[in-house]
Amino acid sequence: MKTTLKMLTPVIAILIFTIACGNSSSKPPQTGVQETVPVTKADETVKQGAKTLLDFENYESGRLPDGWSQYYAGKGGTDWKVVDDHGNKVLAQLYSDNPNGHFNIIVNDAISKKDMTLSVRLKGVTGHHDQGGGLIWRFTDKNNYYVVRANPLENNVVLYKVEQGKRTDLPLVGKGRTYGVDVLDLGKIWHTLKLTVKGNLFTVYLDDKELFRVEDSTFPGAGKIGLWSKADAVSYFDDYLIE
Repeated sequence: MKTTLKMLTPVIAILIFTIACGNSSSKPPQTGVQETVPVTKADETVKQGAKTLLDFENYESGRLPDGWSQYYAGKGGTDWKVVDDHGNKVLAQLYSDNPNGHFNIIVNDAISKKDMTLSVRLKGVTGHHDQGGGLIWRFTDKNNYYVVRANPLENNVVLYKVEQGKRTDLPLVGKGRTYGVDVLDLGKIWHTLKLTVKGNLFTVYLDDKELFRVEDSTFPGAGKIGLWSKADAVSYFDDYLIE
């Protein structure tokens, strides 16, 4: 028996040393801790799964946000900047001296998609020729893209294609070419415009209510996403969600 214990003593010592060393270097598992989600250099893009939210809160006011490019088509100018709206930062188109038929465009440089769901909160502030604005998708350049917009002056929502610089309203599924749909008075308050894109089928919603669907194959591939307004519309945009 003494011989057996003497033989086992080194083994026991090794086991005790191994357990002690393991306990000293290991950390207890953490619970209730979520992985930090990386954000863009402007610290305003929050990714949640397949969702990307652009809320403009961490951009400097009075400047075009980093990672976005502005364009225009027509005889005038365009001025997209981050502004403060009663304590909330928003993206705004501020140029207010454009003629009718002028298009203000801003696109995100990093995001290019074919199929997606887009939504944005928007508010028409001023404008004699036009107000409000909307969503751009499958953008290749300032003369080729799709756009759906809500206009508080006309109280309607219309989906267009802009092909080679020419804007054409598209017919609705089951209804034909109606120049979009009329909606209740939009006023100068926030509304949410939403769009789902699946292949050549586009479904439009306003404030969570489905308005209409459009089928079109003019631009079948992926393209950039962005925002749009027309003529002299001064418009605010916020909480741009891409899924």
